[in-house]
Amino acid sequence: MNFKFLLFLFLLTSVFGYAQDSTKTKRIDYTSERSIKDEEKYPGAFLLSKVTEQVYFNHEGIEVWCDQAIFYEEDDFFKAFGNVKMIQGDTITMTSSYAEYNGKTKFAFASNNVNLKTPDNRLTTDTLFFDRNKQQAFYRSGGTVRDTASTITSRIGHYFLDQEKVSFKRNVVVTNPEYKINSQQLDFYTETGHAYLYGPSTIKGKTSEIYCERGFYDTRTDKGYFVKNSTVYYENRKLEGDSIYFNRTKNFASATNNIKVTDTANKSIIKGHYAEVYRDRDSVFITKRALASMQQDKDSIHIHSDTLMITGKTKNRVIRGYRNTRLYKSDLSGKCDSVVMIENRGITKMLGKPIFWSGENQMTGDTIFLLNNVKTEKLDSLKVFYNAFMIQQDSIEGFNQVKGKEMYGLFENNEITEANFIKNTETIFYSRNEAGELIGIDKTESSSIQITFENQEIIGIRYLTDVNSNLMKEENFPKNARKLRGFNWRGDEQILTKADLFKDDPPLELTKIRGIPLPEEEKDFFDKEIEEKAEEIINKNSRLTPEILQHHERDSLELEKPKLIPLKRKKSD
Repeated sequence: MNFKFLLFLFLLTSVFGYAQDSTKTKRIDYTSERSIKDEEKYPGAFLLSKVTEQVYFNHEGIEVWCDQAIFYEEDDFFKAFGNVKMIQGDTITMTSSYAEYNGKTKFAFASNNVNLKTPDNRLTTDTLFFDRNKQQAFYRSGGTVRDTASTITSRIGHYFLDQEKVSFKRNVVVTNPEYKINSQQLDFYTETGHAYLYGPSTIKGKTSEIYCERGFYDTRTDKGYFVKNSTVYYENRKLEGDSIYFNRTKNFASATNNIKVTDTANKSIIKGHYAEVYRDRDSVFITKRALASMQQDKDSIHIHSDTLMITGKTKNRVIRGYRNTRLYKSDLSGKCDSVVMIENRGITKMLGKPIFWSGENQMTGDTIFLLNNVKTEKLDSLKVFYNAFMIQQDSIEGFNQVKGKEMYGLFENNEITEANFIKNTETIFYSRNEAGELIGIDKTESSSIQITFENQEIIGIRYLTDVNSNLMKEENFPKNARKLRGFNWRGDEQILTKADLFKDDPPLELTKIRGIPLPEEEKDFFDKEIEEKAEEIINKNSRLTPEILQHHERDSLELEKPKLIPLKRKKSD
């Protein structure tokens, strides 16, 4: 056997031996000022006790101090009593009245006044399990976690130390000076302060309340994002939508898709697919099929625009609609480019090629004002400024027409009863006898005209000063003269139902919602591996039992408060 071969065998043996030794678990090291044995009560154990310095244990990066301990050296297991302090590196410090640790499995258990500190927060609980191999801690008998911003309580808590995450379950409550969160499950990331809410959850503040069944909240910046049955409640206003963004500092919320804003004080509902709510300004901005519905006189008036903006406090609101505005009420409707409603004055201004229908009467002009009685909420009067034109269809081919510079109309029970046209007025009317037979077509010019109505039908016309009238038989009245200058019949555009408000809108493509994922499929702390190895994890001298290491929602620990060991002192002590 030559020298090179011997050297190879030596090196191989050395490397293999080192590899075996490096994988071998180190045993627990300890220091104690007093150490005695009591084989009768504690066979195979050392009873360690403090004199001036606490008992000290060290095992692979974890250090433990206590007043007294029972150390089973052969089993590499100890039980610690009194002022227990356990430190792992610079990340975890745990104190308790009692703790036990298994060096073979690196599994620890603590009870009675347990406090676990990390760089970002502190946990207090009654019982805590700690698996060093998984770097996970767990409680199920109720716990409280405090960080720089909030206090979190729950029945169950699962720490994932590597991820700096805590999963809280059952009766989760987050208390902050500005708000309070209640949830069924809350996943909290300790470094960032980010919280993910699952199941029915509420966030209640001084001026708002949020409900969701899946959501995200940044506890340090007070910003949140909520999906699935999300709702924000303000004093008299409720905001619902497929997704809601919330900024508590700015008192601002925005919502996307299938939005509904309910104003209980003003008896109104606003819908659309994108909205912004500024609480401090008492304003709502909404677009994408925007629709405002307001109760008036036991009926509702509906306003649809590309964009709606509602500002002002209760009873002092101003509603503005921009671009392609349409109005509908059961007894009237209208269209214009934009609209302004001033509630406390009962004024509705229709601007930009406005058209208004009352029964069979079509009215147009440069600007149309609708005036409501503020107390009765009924339409009181109507004003048309410049190029006022009213048309009523008489037959398949004929139209009664009135035009003037301005028009003032009076209403009772939301039906027009009188219309007054002034300055440069003209009319074309199809005159009929009591039997309804056509007598002729009348064309008249006058300085002003007064028309009276009954059941939306014209029953009387009164021409005032400078009258120039001409009644001709139908056959003698040229067809090309039967329409006054500026005639524009738009009967096919009349809004007859609430659905007609949207009939000319282009197809709407909803924004794709950025969802919040469901909670990760996390293994239970007491998984099958722990349950199967319960006898290895639990030392025969432990206070725990295999049944305790089974997964269940409620903690069944009924352990008596551990007492210090009455040690028999030697005379030399």
